[in-house]
Amino acid sequence: MGACCLMAIEKLSDGRWKADIEPVKGKRFRKIFKTKGEAQRFEASCRAKLVDNKDWSPKPKDKRRLSELMQLWYDLHGHSLRYAAGRLRKLLYLAKRLRDPVAIRLDPHVYANDRRLRMEAGTSPKTLNNELGYLRAVYNELRGLGVIDYPNPLELVKPLRVQERELSWLTNEQIAELLEAIRTGCDNPHVEVIVLICLATGARWSEAEKLKQHSVRNRVITFSGTKSGKVRSVPISAELEARIIRHWREHGQPNSAITAFRRALARTTIKLPKGQAAHALRHTFASHFIQNGGNIVTLQRILGHSSLAMTMRYAHLAPDHLQDALRFGPISASIPAL
Repeated sequence: MGACCLMAIEKLSDGRWKADIEPVKGKRFRKIFKTKGEAQRFEASCRAKLVDNKDWSPKPKDKRRLSELMQLWYDLHGHSLRYAAGRLRKLLYLAKRLRDPVAIRLDPHVYANDRRLRMEAGTSPKTLNNELGYLRAVYNELRGLGVIDYPNPLELVKPLRVQERELSWLTNEQIAELLEAIRTGCDNPHVEVIVLICLATGARWSEAEKLKQHSVRNRVITFSGTKSGKVRSVPISAELEARIIRHWREHGQPNSAITAFRRALARTTIKLPKGQAAHALRHTFASHFIQNGGNIVTLQRILGHSSLAMTMRYAHLAPDHLQDALRFGPISASIPAL
C-alpha cells in the first residue's frame, strides 16, 4: 500500500462494503458503501491525497549531520556577521569533537560531558558559553528560515557560571610610570599616542590603532568599525587633538604596536592579570570617570556598551557608593575615637 499504514476493503454480512483506510498514522477513516466500486473509488481518492497533500505524506527523516547544518547556517545567514569565517571554524571544530552527529539527534548529555572535559583541560567557561550560544544560534536561525522543523536540542542546556574577574585599572602614578617607560625605551613611535587615545576616550586598543585622520576633527574622535558595529563619538581636549594630528604628520598612520606596548609595560612595576594588558587602559578610563563623579549612563554611551549591565561593573567605584560603605557599615559607629 505504499507509504500508507492501512487500506482495506471488505464485504459486510449485509452485502455492503466497508472501507477502512489510514493514509498516515493518526488519520483513520472508516466508511460503508453500497457497492464495492464506491469503496474502491474512495480508496483511490485517499491514495491521490496521499500523493498530493503534503500533510498526508510522511516526511522523510532529517539525516543531515551537524556540520551540514553549520555550513547551511553560514551560507544563509552567518556570512553577514562580523568574524563570520572564524565563527564557522569554531563551529566545525566543535562538530568534529562531538563526532558530527545527525543534527536532530544531538544529545545534550554528550555535549555537556564534552564541555566538562574541555573545561578540565583548561578552556575557560566564558569560551564554552560563547560556543553554546553559537550552537544554539545555528538551530534557532535555521528553524526561523524553515530549513529545519524541530526544536533546538540544546534549548534547555544552561550556560556555565562564570566567576567575574576584578577589572584592573591604573592609578595616576602608574599611568605616569607607564608613559615614562614608553617615552624612554619604546622602539615604536605609535605606542604613546595610542595609549593617550585609549586613556582619554576609553577606546579599545584596536579602535585607537585603526583610527583614520578624518575621524579626528573639532576636538571629537569618531570611532567606526567597532566591536558592536555602531559608530560613537567622544570629545577630546584641544591639546590631545593637536598631539594626534602632529603625530600623524610626523609618523603617518599607526601600525601594529601592541607588542611594543607589552614590552614597555613589562619594564614597569605594574602587574596586570593575564589578558588585561591593553584592555586595562579602557578599564582605567572608565574607573577614573566614575570615581570623579561621572554618570553611569553617560559612560555606557562613551564605551559603546550595548547594555547598561556591562557598564554597571564600574558602579561600585562611584564616590557616593564608597561613602555609603563608611556610613552604613556594621562597625561604623562602634570604633572608639583615638
